[in-house]
Amino acid sequence: MKGEESELEELRDEIRALNQKVTDCDQLIKDLSAPIIPSIVPETILIPFTGRLDADRFELMITKITEYTFSANVSTAVIDFTAISKKEIGEISIFGRYIENLTSTLKLMGVQVLFVGFTPAITQILAESGMAFVKELNTFSSFRTALQYLMKEKGMVFQKINES
Repeated sequence: MKGEESELEELRDEIRALNQKVTDCDQLIKDLSAPIIPSIVPETILIPFTGRLDADRFELMITKITEYTFSANVSTAVIDFTAISKKEIGEISIFGRYIENLTSTLKLMGVQVLFVGFTPAITQILAESGMAFVKELNTFSSFRTALQYLMKEKGMVFQKINES
């Protein structure tokens, strides 16, 4: 009887340890789902989106992005869709609704939102969707062109340092 009880307790401990690993892995996935990278341009962040974009993931990313922008005094967010294909966006109406939600939320916080990296296929789908907000998106072909725009807007230039 005691052997069975100790074996049962060992199994319970193992289940607790496995549950903790699952919790840790879930947190890691959440942390990696929308990495936020500070830019060389002051008060600017880059957020590269990767992987499948569904409603749950968008909710998580919007929360993470808005909390970060508030706490880090961000004035510009560059949202990068370079790694997103037509397959990852899923239903266009859901994708559009969350892009509009993210944009509206950040704008209400005083954050300028720039989008980069939309593929030609996604661009065409968005243009044909009839969603009114699409015309208001501030988009660039790449992160580089968005940074060039921001630097010009802020009166900044890259300057090569003379080597002596």
